[in-house]
This record gives sequence, C-alpha cells and structure tokens, in this order.
Amino acid sequence: MKLFGRGNRKRREQPLVKLPVIPWVAIGSVLGVLVMASVLVTAARWVLNRPVERVVINGEFERVSADGLEAVLRTAMGKGFLGADLRAIQEQVMAQPWVATARVSRQWPDALSVTVTEEEPAARWGADGLLNPQGRLFVRHTTHIPAELPRLNGPEGSEAEVAARFIAIQERLVERGLRLAALDLDERGAWSLVISNGIGVRLGSQDVDSRLTRFFDALDTVVAPVAADVQFVDMRYTNGFSIGWKQQRSARSPVDDEPRFLEALPRA
Repeated sequence: MKLFGRGNRKRREQPLVKLPVIPWVAIGSVLGVLVMASVLVTAARWVLNRPVERVVINGEFERVSADGLEAVLRTAMGKGFLGADLRAIQEQVMAQPWVATARVSRQWPDALSVTVTEEEPAARWGADGLLNPQGRLFVRHTTHIPAELPRLNGPEGSEAEVAARFIAIQERLVERGLRLAALDLDERGAWSLVISNGIGVRLGSQDVDSRLTRFFDALDTVVAPVAADVQFVDMRYTNGFSIGWKQQRSARSPVDDEPRFLEALPRA
C-alpha cells in the first residue's frame, strides 16, 4: 500500500533562463568618447569666443609708423582668437607705408604675432618718391629722402622699366669705379643719365643698348683721361658722339671750348 502516490515519479528539470550579457567595456568606451567630444566642443567654443587680448609686433624698423600699425591691429582686438582673419590683417599691414613684408600668426592662448620688415629705398623717384630694389614705387611722397640715393624719373607706370635700366647701367659703372647719379626717361622715350663724376650722357630714344655700349667704349678710351673737363657726352649719332666741355677748363686740358664731334671708336 502506497501512502504517497507521487513518491516514485521522476522530477522534471526546468530549463535555465540565460540573462543578456551587458557589454560594459564597450559602453564605457562610448561614454568616454562622448564625454571627450563634449569637452572638446566646449573647449572649441571657449577658444572661438575668447577675444584677442594682445598683439606682439616684431621686427626692426625706423620709418614704419607704429601708430599706423596699432590702428590696423586694433581691429583684431576683441575678435575671437581663432576667428581673426589673418590674411586680411596681413594685407592691411602690407598696405602701410614703408612695409616690405608682413607675417601674422596666432600665439597661444590669446595673442597675435606680427613680424614686419621695412622697405630699403634703392633710388629716389621724381621729386619725392622712393623705389625699392625691385623697382616698386612704395612711397609716392615723403620728406625722408637719403641724400645719397640716385634720382630716377619717368612717365607714370615706367618705374619698373627705369629701375631695370638703372641696374644694368649701374653694374657697368661700378666696374669702372663710378656710380649712377641720375637716370631720366622723358615722355618721348628718350634716355639721359648723369654719372657720379658729374658727366651727363644723352642717349636718345633709338638703339639705346648699342649707344650705351659705344659710350662705355668712349669712356674707357677718350672720356676718362679728360673727365674733369667734360660736361656731357652726346651719343645720339649713328657714327660717333660729341663731347661738351665745361666753361672752366683745367689748364692741363688740351681741348677746344666748343663741343667736338668724334667718330665712333672701332671695337676691339
């Protein structure tokens, strides 16, 4: 007799329920990236909105106006550190008189650095203008003109052409221990020059290069020995040149008072 009828039944096993695996490492990485991104965005906004507090000017200059530079750079003050337009600031600085080159950069955390190079005048242009060594008229009117500068002159827009001619003539004169004091191109296209020893040279408008070559030949052979008595040399001839003498001739000069025409010298 069975007192308990369920005693011999087998126990049914219930299946185990698997809990989902939470990728805590991946979640942590994502949260870290989000936090970092939030920090970067906040920092970027802070930098963008941070004004330029200081402007540092570098370079040695005498003629560049410090007041003019400050007036230009003041426009950058108060703007965002990263929002400041460096190219526009550089162009405004370059537009200032006597500024040859300008470089503008950011200086962390709140400053702009401006490096300025001053123009070096190579020649005087007209009454009160100045040319740089590249032949660019960088100042049209100035009261600061070094007395030793050669004087160049020509029609409007001829600055580069006159400067190029000046350089070519200067090189040949320096070889002879002389320098060019003045070079002029008139409205008709005629060239004339004055050497540092006071001799004027008239070249005209035709065959200027060949006339210059003939002049240097004459200078070496005919003009140099009597240079102290020569007022001008006129090269505007096809087969020779003329010499104009000074009124006060030295006693040693065996020449006539009137200009004398000389045949072109044969080339060696």
